[in-house]
Amino acid sequence: MGKGDKRTKRGKIFRHSFGNSRPQVTKKVAPRKVAPAKKKTAAK
Repeated sequence: MGKGDKRTKRGKIFRHSFGNSRPQVTKKVAPRKVAPAKKKTAAK
């Protein structure tokens, strides 16, 4: 168990890989707020 063990967190950090023991952190992007559609007025 250590840097050479690819199943451990320390081994994943050493190998620059991701998995169950070292999940890859992703930034969650907030959903864009869509402005309500403007009603078109009929031209007379």
